[in-house]
Amino acid sequence: MDFHTIIYEARDAIAKITLNRPERMNGYSEPLLKELMAAIDSARLDDAIRVLIITGTGRAFCAGGDISGAPDTRSSFHGHPMRHLLEMREGFHQLVLSLNRFDKPVIAAVNGAAVAGGLTLALCCDFRIASDQARIGDTALKFGLLCDEGGAYFFPRFMGMDRALKMTMLAEVYDAKTALELGLVTEVVPHANLEARTMELARQLADGPPLAIRMAKRMMYKQQEMTLANALEDAALSVMITNPSEDVREGTAAFRAKRKPVFKGK
Repeated sequence: MDFHTIIYEARDAIAKITLNRPERMNGYSEPLLKELMAAIDSARLDDAIRVLIITGTGRAFCAGGDISGAPDTRSSFHGHPMRHLLEMREGFHQLVLSLNRFDKPVIAAVNGAAVAGGLTLALCCDFRIASDQARIGDTALKFGLLCDEGGAYFFPRFMGMDRALKMTMLAEVYDAKTALELGLVTEVVPHANLEARTMELARQLADGPPLAIRMAKRMMYKQQEMTLANALEDAALSVMITNPSEDVREGTAAFRAKRKPVFKGK
């Protein structure tokens, strides 16, 4: 697939998706969502890829939905009586679900504004490394809109119900330091160091045992909605996949030999 609204790069086990509509603050449109999901699928199906990075060009990570009214923002559901439902269900909601089932580590490199749906996109990632120039919050109600991209689900889980309601109802946007204190980002770094720090974390993850990392991610996300007994059973079943693997034999052999392990995901 040819990409026009994103940039997709993949090398040395790390894939990187860059939202590339800087003139629109990387606001999402139907074409961008389709390209973004296609790139995520490509990274998912490529066994050589162990880590995915999502970031943006220019001053924004993603400013949410593009409400500029530009011709390229008109959806294929224009004129349909259920247009608004279909645009969300078949668009951004599919992106959220796609990232939810992506079992490799995903890092959001938050280079600038991440608001409304842009914040939801960042929260769909496993880690959020934010530039100290980033601005983070929910601006939907500023326009009389709702946090319909998944924010009503994610915001309270990351920052607590009272803080989520306050952010959304008052359309608050925070600096990176405040976002860190509220639990919306994992780490804040100087803007000039954002790419280097993101790649450092990505490299650490990519050098780890791919099979165990993927299983650990799925276990932690799945078990959030399980009883303790079911979670323990899930763990017991999962080790039947990881413990007999070549990676475990390599990890134990490297420990005995006092060398760095070389994991192959087998």
